[in-house]
Formats: sequence, C-alpha cells, structure tokens
Amino acid sequence: MEVRAIEITLGSWPCDFLAAAVFEDDWSTLERLETGWTERLKSLAEKRAYKGKAGEVLILPMPGEPTLAMVGLGKRGPLGQETVRQAAGEIVRAALRDRGPRVLFVLPETPGWALSKAAAEGALLASYSFEKYRGRGEDEPPRFEVETLLLADGDEAGLQTGAILGEAQNYARDLANEPGNVITPESLAETARRVSEESGLECTVFDDEAIRQMGMEALWSVGKGSKNKPRLIHLSWKPGEAARERIALVGKGLTFDSGGLNIKTGDFMRTMKGDKSGACAVLAAMSAVSALRLPLEVHGLIGAAENMPGGDAYRPDDILRAKNGKTIEIDNTDAEGRLTLADVLCYASDLEPAVLLDIATLTGSCHIALGDYTGGLFSPDETLVDQLMEASRLSGERLWPFPMDDERLRKKLKSDVADLVNAGSRYGGAIFAAMFLQEFVKKGIAWAHIDMAGTDHSKEEYGYVPKGFTGFGTRTMLEFLLNRAGRTGA
Repeated sequence: MEVRAIEITLGSWPCDFLAAAVFEDDWSTLERLETGWTERLKSLAEKRAYKGKAGEVLILPMPGEPTLAMVGLGKRGPLGQETVRQAAGEIVRAALRDRGPRVLFVLPETPGWALSKAAAEGALLASYSFEKYRGRGEDEPPRFEVETLLLADGDEAGLQTGAILGEAQNYARDLANEPGNVITPESLAETARRVSEESGLECTVFDDEAIRQMGMEALWSVGKGSKNKPRLIHLSWKPGEAARERIALVGKGLTFDSGGLNIKTGDFMRTMKGDKSGACAVLAAMSAVSALRLPLEVHGLIGAAENMPGGDAYRPDDILRAKNGKTIEIDNTDAEGRLTLADVLCYASDLEPAVLLDIATLTGSCHIALGDYTGGLFSPDETLVDQLMEASRLSGERLWPFPMDDERLRKKLKSDVADLVNAGSRYGGAIFAAMFLQEFVKKGIAWAHIDMAGTDHSKEEYGYVPKGFTGFGTRTMLEFLLNRAGRTGA
C-alpha cells in the first residue's frame, strides 16, 4: 500500500473512499470536507444511532460521489498515536469490505509527524493477510487490496516512517506464519542473508559445529535432537562514526518446539511454528533499522533451533555448559527457549553494547498472568524499564513490568549438581525464567527481557491485529531505537 500526504480543499476528494475520523457526538471534522455537511450528516448518523464511539464505523451513501465513512475516536480529548492507529486500521478494513482502492483519511486536526506515522502504521497493519498457501477457484477473484492511503494535510516524513514500521511488522507476521517444514534454522539463516543483502546489513551465520566450538553447548544441545541443526545468526547495522551507541537485540528462534523429550500434548504443540516470533521481530526490526538509517550501531542476534525428540536429543538430568562457563542442570527439555537465549546473551554481551534487549515467546506463566494482549517486561534497570514502557505506549503494544528483586525466588535457580537449573516451580515461572537469563548478561550492561508469550498469536481479528501471528514487539523495539536516536519527530 502506498501512503501519501495530500493537501485538501473544500469539495475536493481525489479518492474512492472518503473517511472522516470524528469524536463522540462531534461532527466538526466534516467541515474540513464540505461547508454545511455537519448538520445534514449528523441527522443521518442519528437515524442510525451512530455516536462516534472509539472504533465505531458508519458508511453513508453518497450518490455520484466517493463512499463516505465515519470512524469514531471516542470522547473528545488530545489525539494519541494509538487512537489514530486504531482508527486508520478500522477505515482500511471498511475500505476492503467496500472495495475502495483509494482512501482519503481526514482527522479532526492537522496531523504532525507522530500522528501521520501512526496513521500509516494502522493502515498497513490492518491491510495484512497471510494467504500464501490458500488456493482460489477459477471463478474466485484475487483478494481485493487498498492501493493508496491519502492523509489529509499529513506530514510526509511521518507517513514514510510509519510505512517502514508497518511493513516491518507485516514482514515479521509473514515469517512467523510460515510453517516448520518451510522455516527451519537453516532456512531462517538463509532468509537473514537475503535481508542483509537487500538492506545493506552485515550478516554472519554460524552452523552447529561452529556453535559447539564456540562453547555454546546450551544452544547446540536444544537443537541437536533434530535433523535440522541449530544456527546462530548475527546481523549488524554499522553507520560508522555517525553511531551514537551500540545496541543489541536478541530473538528466540525456535522454528518448531515439540517440547523435546518432555513432549507437549497435541493442544499445546499447535502454533509452535510461532515459537520463532521473537526472532522474526528482531529480523524485521533490523531491516527497518537499515531503511530508517538510524545513527546507532545495532546488532540483531538470533539463536535458531528446532526442539525435537530423538536419539540425539538432550535429556532431563543432562548438565550443559554455556558460553560464559556456567553449568546448567536440565529439569525440563520444554524449558528450551531460555537455554538458546542464554548462549546468545553471552555472545551479545561480548559485543559490549550499551543496551541489550531480548524478546521471546518464553513462558506460559506470563501468558496466564497477563492474558492475550499484554507482554511481560523484566529488567533490574528502572531507567530502561521507563524507556521501554514509553516505547510500548507509543507503539500501542502493551507491556507490563514484573519485579526482579525477589531474592528468595532467585535462590530457586540453584542446582544441587550444577550452577543453575533450567526450570523450577510453576509459581513465578516467568520471573524465574527472566532471572535465569540475567545470569548470562555481563554486569554493567543495561538489559531487559520481553516475554511475548500470548501476544505473539491472536485467535481473533480486531483493530489492526489479524487472526494468526501478530508480529508483536517489532514496532516497540523500533520506537525504542527511534527514541535513542533522537528521532521523535518534529
């Protein structure tokens, strides 16, 4: 979809689908389109009991003119990015249903950089559909697509930034939706190589033998039970002397997780192709970092593995040695994500970044605690927590911080026969997992962990979120990087 800013004048509507965002019981946006419309259309809206509540859409007939739609913003107040993002998403969904290829979107006020960015994001995210493997009958037309979003009096730079962020998240969705017979550790590495060639990134891939020689026995062990052997993927964006600081992003890349010898039940094995969602978000974010040409040195690191039972699979009671020398007793082979991340966090720490951020579909405990729509945030660094919470507020991807100061819970990390054990009680399981990861981050590095379990996949379509894999976390990481780079719009 193309997104562009356009200056509008009264009575000039270069579109097929004319969309006005209105506050509840306030139709003043319509006066930006045509003098005298307010009372006439207010009367039509009242006949249909339309109020302009948040997300509420009304389609009105316009004989001989573009289709007119109104989308509600809720109670009048300062316009925020998420409100505009949701409204743009609802309008694109309405245009898809009404088959309007060229949409003109009008807000109650002239949108600056931030609101223009949000409008582009909402439009692109709402237009997403994963239909790669769906056939169509001979008489069935191809899926209709909205071709253009025109934002009235919008900020062009903000729109193009939003388009980059929206396209990145849609790319993360594409990768996460791919099944395990298509995306394996090796093919994910090949995908990373293609992204690097297209985006001007550096890319290094380590195979299973290199991983073992580097002392990354945890990552190697998780993947050794599968015929599809593990890979360590290292992408980097290096703008040279322009770089303000070095930041590392780490993603969990379990291309399929059966649970290993502690095998999952059938119900819990479904959707495990999406256990690579953290890696998909990191890979997508790295492609956007290049497109945005951020003045930061950014490293994207992915531990890719397939956790399968087999003659070579790792076992409960095994003791593994991570890259930093710490030994890990295996309590449960289905607590594999923290093992892959452990070695990658060690590798990332050796780069000595100012900030190290990891993202993973890590624990069912986090999903149970927060539900389907909020990810968990874990960090001992309060300043970093505040920065990520602000990035979450801007992106609309909800995060909630968990405590990391429970020393009695931390004692449960200790093993009788090794330095650490990889799983413990089900109670406080998400915090336990985060504390485990912290053991592999060098002291002095500002580190945070995002547990996106539950938010990676949606069973319903709503707003700009599709049914299926969501690409959660991609834009939150990018908002964080934009803020660190001083790119907050002007």
